[in-house]
Amino acid sequence: MDILIDNKSGAPIYDQIYTQIKQQIISGALAENQMLPSIRGLAKDLRISFITTKRAYEELEKEGFLYTIPAKGCYVAPRNVELLREEHLKKIEWHLDEALRLAAESGLSGEDVLEMVRFALEEQA
Repeated sequence: MDILIDNKSGAPIYDQIYTQIKQQIISGALAENQMLPSIRGLAKDLRISFITTKRAYEELEKEGFLYTIPAKGCYVAPRNVELLREEHLKKIEWHLDEALRLAAESGLSGEDVLEMVRFALEEQA
């Protein structure tokens, strides 16, 4: 598992860990039921506080990406297809909002945007 901490980033360290692990789970780089490094071990490797790592793991578990077996460790939760679908829907909505914002700034009409979407869909087919 690769985690890179960017101290120049405005994002909190726990959020950077959370985001990178979540992306690795969604992409399949981390397999279902794969054991993750211990909270203390990861904190030591990253040279950060145990509490910071613990917070990232807790957030991932709360959202259903990890599960913990007491005295054994943390593992990647089996893929919840509905959870993954919801994650993708959130990303699509964000991208659509961004595209609509850019379209408005450019003076494009709703019909112009729909035409662009139709063209993109035809190109995908």
